[in-house]
Amino acid sequence: MLSDQQPQPLITSRRNPLVRRLRALAGRKGRDQEGVVLLEGTHLLQELVLLLKGSQHPLELVATPGWLEGHQVLLARFQTAPRVQMVSEEVLQASLSTVHPDGVAALIPLALLPACPAKPSFVLALDRLQDPGNLGTLLRTALAADVQVVWQGSGVDPLGPKVVRSSAGAVLHLPHQRFGPSEDAGVEGLRRELLGARDRGLQVVATLVPGAGGEMPVVPYWELDWTKPTVLVLGNEGSGLHPDLQCCCTHGVTLPHSTAVESLNVASAAVPLLLERRRATMTAPLQQSG
Repeated sequence: MLSDQQPQPLITSRRNPLVRRLRALAGRKGRDQEGVVLLEGTHLLQELVLLLKGSQHPLELVATPGWLEGHQVLLARFQTAPRVQMVSEEVLQASLSTVHPDGVAALIPLALLPACPAKPSFVLALDRLQDPGNLGTLLRTALAADVQVVWQGSGVDPLGPKVVRSSAGAVLHLPHQRFGPSEDAGVEGLRRELLGARDRGLQVVATLVPGAGGEMPVVPYWELDWTKPTVLVLGNEGSGLHPDLQCCCTHGVTLPHSTAVESLNVASAAVPLLLERRRATMTAPLQQSG
């Protein structure tokens, strides 16, 4: 239940320092300096109920009076009463990246996000992905497919507001690590992780077009043994997989499709690949018992 803690006085001026603070938190630099993540909107606040379950850390909210009045049931679901700063709708709109904010934003410490496992057995690796919508969709699909961690070779900020929104909050529940900050450093950091995974016995699987694997065998994705510990590697939207990363891969798969289109969107292509892994691991015990 909520405590007797009262919201701070209503902020109505766009010149208030809070506006500058929230705008800064939309970027990586501001987020890293404060060590907090900015989450915009009611849906992401609902995701936080699960993330903060059992946590005594108080949530910091910035909300309009109208939103607070209409969402007392949601607020009561938090074990520790949120600290609330009331703002006018005009101030909230000036503070956030959302075109039409729905009345609330939340701030949580980066330390509350899930930590990356030391030896994951199912990894999604992304090479220099640039589109926030693609990354958000991939994170949501990865969570649905039981991916244990996502590795990024630079590319778009996984905790930027557009990615967080398009992932529908999946990024709050899925461990992820971005290497960088530059493209070269990102590719090199991801290359080291792929080599380490290969040395631990994981199959490192590149998603390729037919004939692009060189000496590496490339098969339709359903012919791969997905029950083995796996890293699935997806390339950049425009240039595909970096040669230095492809050299780390042990297997290659294709996703056959009609020649009516030249290629598939990277987020769309990932769906059957990631869910094939889930299908294979779910049906393997049944096949063994039969």
